[in-house]
Amino acid sequence: MTTPTTPDHITWARVSSCYLPLANPISDAKVLTGRQKPMTEIAMLFVEIQTASGHQGLGFSYSKRAGGPAQFAHAREIAPAVLGEDPNDIAKLWDKLCWAGASVGRSGVSTQAIGAFDVALWDLKAKRAGLSLAKLLGAQRDSVRCYNTSGGFLHTPLEQLRVNASASIAQGIGGIKLKVGQPDCALDIRRVAAMREHLGDAVPIMVDANQQWDRPTAQRMCRTLEAFNLVWIEEPLDAYDHEGHAALATQFDTPIATGEMLTSAGEHWDLIRHRAADYLMPDAPRVGGITPFLKVAALAEHAGVMLAPHFAMELHVHLAAAYKTEPWVEHFEWLEPLFNERITIHNGRMQVPTRTGLGVSLSEQARAWTREVAEVGVPVN
Repeated sequence: MTTPTTPDHITWARVSSCYLPLANPISDAKVLTGRQKPMTEIAMLFVEIQTASGHQGLGFSYSKRAGGPAQFAHAREIAPAVLGEDPNDIAKLWDKLCWAGASVGRSGVSTQAIGAFDVALWDLKAKRAGLSLAKLLGAQRDSVRCYNTSGGFLHTPLEQLRVNASASIAQGIGGIKLKVGQPDCALDIRRVAAMREHLGDAVPIMVDANQQWDRPTAQRMCRTLEAFNLVWIEEPLDAYDHEGHAALATQFDTPIATGEMLTSAGEHWDLIRHRAADYLMPDAPRVGGITPFLKVAALAEHAGVMLAPHFAMELHVHLAAAYKTEPWVEHFEWLEPLFNERITIHNGRMQVPTRTGLGVSLSEQARAWTREVAEVGVPVN
């Protein structure tokens, strides 16, 4: 007769608020239209979880420009809900954390705070299995197509755009994304034309208007940009204008990409059912972690929609590797100082890490940039 073993359980969690400074203030169309100020830092929310058996997991979420303190405050409040729970029960824990803060809703800041816990639980589960997150989920491929965004912001002069793009291609990155959406559309067209001439016809180019066009402007710009053989036109309209995006996706050959600003699986379903995106761009931290991201991916696959997760390549390289059709992953080197490990880029593709879990650990620099910490439970020595 065998004696039943006691399930492992969570004994400790640490929530940290870390602010990543950017070397140069970042401007996109939202700045040039007066809706936002240049971005100077990124607020990172880290969650570290440990079990009685000594298993550990690391997760994160983030906020740009505003919202970091709110994410940290919500995460600190709900953290006690994970203590004593079996870390295998990830979906159950997501629901428990959601109900712990149900009065503030099931999207936005609340789910973004939950997302850091959810990612930490998946990281722990993959580590315990001795697998990378991609392998745990069922990888379709060992590398994914990648494109660079950080070199193409609107504050960057045209000549520097050319330098940045050439450097990205030399680094092994497969495509280049340019920001558009300036008040003077002629400037956007000139920059796209100059980049296409500089890179030639073979290099994939994407553009991103960051929701700054109205419907008539989007119609005219999409028609003009057809000539440049773009991979996609991103967020030509307000993120919640699903009907407008659907009309553009139907009318033009160039694919429409959107979804990064949505903060729940339900919001993505509304976008998908309107056929408003050729490329869906879910952001796992924004939708509440890996658990809801997988729901979004399943809906997208069923609808035959292509996938291009937004930002946070350290996480999304794993999730994209598990998607059925070939995705794109956005290369942003901004988060690299936060981690001790690096992702390899080669021949236009991002190599999926083979280290267990996410394959990243927090750097000493991340600890140095941490402003607030809250702990619950007792860590295992």
